[in-house]
Amino acid sequence: MTVVRAALVQTTWTGDKESMIVVHEQYLRDAAARGAQVICFQELFYGPYFCQVQDKQYYAYAESVPGPTTERFQALAKELGMVIVLPVYEREDPFLYNTAAVIDADGSLLGKYRKQHIPHVGGFWEKFYFRPGNGGYPVFDTAVGKVGVYICYDRHFPEGWRALGLNGAQIVFNPSATSRGLSEYLWRIEQPAAAVANEYYVGAINRVGIEDLGDDDFYGQSYFVDPEGNYVGDKGDTHQPELIIRDLDLDLIQTVRERWAFYRDRRPDAYDDLVRP
Repeated sequence: MTVVRAALVQTTWTGDKESMIVVHEQYLRDAAARGAQVICFQELFYGPYFCQVQDKQYYAYAESVPGPTTERFQALAKELGMVIVLPVYEREDPFLYNTAAVIDADGSLLGKYRKQHIPHVGGFWEKFYFRPGNGGYPVFDTAVGKVGVYICYDRHFPEGWRALGLNGAQIVFNPSATSRGLSEYLWRIEQPAAAVANEYYVGAINRVGIEDLGDDDFYGQSYFVDPEGNYVGDKGDTHQPELIIRDLDLDLIQTVRERWAFYRDRRPDAYDDLVRP
């Protein structure tokens, strides 16, 4: 049996970037002390969810990848022997992206995923801050297996989930900032459905609390779900910060794929209409 101990962090905004980074460094050390081998933080982990407003001052949160924050966590990954999925605000002049860097357990930067689907509705004014991703749906060969990333609003689009599966993903992390109300029922449906349809594990992460920038009430409830659609342990708290650590049996992936054979029975020759505008 191949078991990976994986961790998710859901937390509240501390008020400034440096203290937010320090909080996550401690979460990382706590997770390592409990035997975690891979961890993912929430969307835009070191800042508030500034997309509740449209204000150019928040462009200052963007930095290069690699850059100071990714390099800081590369050193920690090497020290602790952990794989880290690090969601940051990326600047690649003249463009800005909503990005997750993937760092291997030896501290090497394996690459990054840029959020593909960018919303622009009340409380989520993301097109003001981000260009749509242009790097496809990479899967990273890490010390714990093949890891993919899909970010927040991406989860509403089944095509990317499938692309990650076709690219070999065993665990897909979905760091998010999603608010109580309209989307909450989808939170309980979409990631389990994606895990079943694509036959891999999903780690869904959501921040908690109400931030000063708006009335978005981030409802936590971070969780892991297995390829059969079952929650791995309990979901995270609806209001409180939490470090969630679960054991994922990767052998279950092959068991499920042999049972259902969804990849074998795909009909790509019949799907041309799916990519028409």
